[in-house]
Amino acid sequence: MSPRVGLDPAGIERLMDEHFPQARELGWEIVSVGDHAARLRLPIREAHLRPGPSVSGPTLMALADTAMYFALLGAIGPTLLAMTTSLNVNFMRGCAGGVLVADARLLKLGKRLAVGEVGIRAEGAPDLVAHATLTYSVPPSRRGE
Repeated sequence: MSPRVGLDPAGIERLMDEHFPQARELGWEIVSVGDHAARLRLPIREAHLRPGPSVSGPTLMALADTAMYFALLGAIGPTLLAMTTSLNVNFMRGCAGGVLVADARLLKLGKRLAVGEVGIRAEGAPDLVAHATLTYSVPPSRRGE
């Protein structure tokens, strides 16, 4: 099995711009990637809000999924075919605006699956807005098979 070589933030941005430019529509900013973790910022726009106003569930789920994918890319490198096999999210409290920060970390990186968690907070706030657990399928080409 060849060693895993992860991507840095600039490498992830290039990969996304080349192969998945529509992902930029969410509006994320990469703060850091490395050590089986990733941190993203999301400045909240009107399009992210549901009536109330509060950040919508789909926005929080997309942010969690993106943060976990970037943590995985940071660990195993350019793997376009890694995909979410499960995402469970607990919405803890509403958030009406500002900036959200998503902290993702891989809990297990195996040959076939990667498991991790993401905590999402309003920037500068200690309490979680949402907590997600995710599992990703790691494609055979990245498993050395």
